[in-house]
Amino acid sequence: MTMYAKDDLRSQLANAPAAQTAVDPSTPIRAAQYLEFSEFAPAETGPGGSRTWLARGQNVVLAWTDAVAGDRFTRAGQPDEYAVLLYSDSASIRVIAGDETREVAEEAFVVVPPGDSLIEALTDGPIIRVFSSVAEDLRDAALNAAAYAEPDPRCAPLVPWPDPVDGFRLRVHRLAETPITEGRFGRIFRTTNLMVNFLAEEPTPRDPLKLSPHSHDDFEQLSLGVKGEFVHHMQYPWGPDSTQWRPEDHGRVGTPSLTVIPPPAIHTTQGVGPYQQLIDIFSPPRKDFSARPGWILNADEYPAP
Repeated sequence: MTMYAKDDLRSQLANAPAAQTAVDPSTPIRAAQYLEFSEFAPAETGPGGSRTWLARGQNVVLAWTDAVAGDRFTRAGQPDEYAVLLYSDSASIRVIAGDETREVAEEAFVVVPPGDSLIEALTDGPIIRVFSSVAEDLRDAALNAAAYAEPDPRCAPLVPWPDPVDGFRLRVHRLAETPITEGRFGRIFRTTNLMVNFLAEEPTPRDPLKLSPHSHDDFEQLSLGVKGEFVHHMQYPWGPDSTQWRPEDHGRVGTPSLTVIPPPAIHTTQGVGPYQQLIDIFSPPRKDFSARPGWILNADEYPAP
């Protein structure tokens, strides 16, 4: 179901394929989750005072760290690659993976290969890491882990996409090299296990006459609020079992926050602050976005199935 405005680039997307999961229509639809990190205790505190919150979706674990310069964040024997997302307020970082070292002090999408890695905060500020749910220790420590005591049967499972053409290695994509461009929706990158869209920084509230209610049949959308304030509008389709119907809701969150949008909820997000930015996360990568020529900025590295 889509109700995009004519000037919304997503109105050009091909019709989504049928859901990959066969679900009884009476299966309850999960409720959206609105997770504003300041309302929860951090999962861990670093030696210098860095605080890290963990939140998850079905196939993703997000680590938000309010980092203090000098603190380090290690992964030993990480089973698959993960991403580091840098926006305009992020800490500058040093990333070490295998025999590669890179320093990043600007907006960027960083891919860290499987195995041992270390991220050092070179300045104070947020550090955002995105893992697949294969990382059991992070998955089980998430503040909303109880929501996934049973997997959502409406979500397709995580099936990794093909390996990168030149093998797993440390990669840095600086957003300044791929500015927002007319005709392309945001700035989208993918890996074998996830897709990330850095949406534009919006200097004004969203026009309430140009919202974009739509739904996804079999995957979650994780909307990470990094600047501003948002209202996530949700409507839940009715199934044959009226005892499972959910009323619509309008979750208002500040930042930093993670909103988990379940399938097949009809949803649209309205920035209501004076200045706002969202980063959207999907796992596995979206086929509809991938089918649009030029939308995936690192498609030459990560082939589609």
